[in-house]
Amino acid sequence: MSWASPEDVHLSTSLASYLDKKLLVLLRDGRKLLGLLRSFDQFANAVLEGACERVIVGDLYCDIPLGLYIIRGENVVLIGELVCAFYFENFYRPFCVLAYVRSDLVG
Repeated sequence: MSWASPEDVHLSTSLASYLDKKLLVLLRDGRKLLGLLRSFDQFANAVLEGACERVIVGDLYCDIPLGLYIIRGENVVLIGELVCAFYFENFYRPFCVLAYVRSDLVG
């Protein structure tokens, strides 16, 4: 069995060219997820590593860390590679970065 390399599918709609790259995924409910694409299947189910949800309010945004995240393909509206954060930072200003605090590390 032969697998196609990303070079072989440059005119295809395959997600193979996005593997191990940082992506923005827009979901049907309007959420925006960012993370590294680690795996996908023929239904566009995807696994994002280091995922976070970006919440935008006006010209401010907040990233909520999610960790390893599995997305069901039927909820995906758009997937795109984040080439450079420079473009995003010029339109929006961060107002917070939420992080989970482990209780065993605190006091």
